Amino acid sequence: MKRRDFIAGAGAGALAAMPTLSAAQTAALPEIKWRMASSFPKSLDTIYGAAEFMTKRVAAATGGKFQIQLFAAGEIVPGLKVQDAVQDGTVQCGQTAPYYYWGKDPAFALDTGIPFGLNARQMVAWQLFGGGAELFREFYKAYNIHSIPSGNTGAQMGGWYRKEIKSVADLKGLKMRMGGFAGEVMRKLGVVPQQLAAPDVYPALEKGTLDAAEWVGPYDDEKLGFNKVARFYYYPGWWEGGAQLCTYINQKEWDKLPREYQAIVEAAGWEANQWMLAKYDALNPPALRRLVTTGKAQLKAFPRDVMVAAYKASQEVYKEAAAKSPAFKRIHESMQKFQTDQLLWFRVAEKGFDDFMHTVGQIK
Repeated sequence: MKRRDFIAGAGAGALAAMPTLSAAQTAALPEIKWRMASSFPKSLDTIYGAAEFMTKRVAAATGGKFQIQLFAAGEIVPGLKVQDAVQDGTVQCGQTAPYYYWGKDPAFALDTGIPFGLNARQMVAWQLFGGGAELFREFYKAYNIHSIPSGNTGAQMGGWYRKEIKSVADLKGLKMRMGGFAGEVMRKLGVVPQQLAAPDVYPALEKGTLDAAEWVGPYDDEKLGFNKVARFYYYPGWWEGGAQLCTYINQKEWDKLPREYQAIVEAAGWEANQWMLAKYDALNPPALRRLVTTGKAQLKAFPRDVMVAAYKASQEVYKEAAAKSPAFKRIHESMQKFQTDQLLWFRVAEKGFDDFMHTVGQIK
């Protein structure tokens, strides 16, 4: 069953509607137990929590006959090895961020988020109604994987810096916790990107071996305590306008599932996608307020020359990636074409509404 066929075919309401089997249907279906390896620790209750939410929804909708046991990063395989574990059948499924594997093919990055790419809503629209789902389905065939979107952080913050960033020149030589595809863009701006796990970031900032670090947003950043060792908090995180997480399923295991179970897993993944985004939207505002008012964080927007330079550098990286990967070229061209119309629509409706709402406090 194809991702778009199931969800788009059922209409917009399918994103919120979880199919539930009757007692008679459940009785006729097999008991199945899977293992899911996550790329994330249990402490990230919103990211890891989305996988918990998804597995519970699958169990509830099948009367407990389809159980997926979730394991945190490192419990079965290291967090950055989830794709390999699913592909070779070590586990039946995994929760991960596809851009971790961009080194295998830069096209993986497109299934999470790229600098100046689609935001969370646009990503969903492109996949369901712009051909994105079909392109990813074709791409993942080579890796024996069936991929389902199952989480999104929304637009992220631009990270924590020990010194103020006033121009592109201030990025030269900056040692920053940022890996992956976006790190290649930063490298073109003179940054020295470094990939570190969450527990290692705070001590590195504190000791000065890192000058800056990015994670997700206020809710997670507050728990990690970055404001205590780096005062300047920048926005926006232009490299992740909507970072999507996915559930990877071994294709052979997926094909063996009854169609009823396939439908439930697809719906549970998309519901988890909404759940994570909604939770971040609810928890980030109070966390940001605390960081600024009592956490002594200095909130700052990236200077325009930094944003422009980053945009130009990202276009260079895309050309390089397209030259290396036909899959990246094909998927990225589809994404860019869809984004053009989306930007026009969001500028007229969403931005117009939001801009006014930001000024209502000035109305007397």
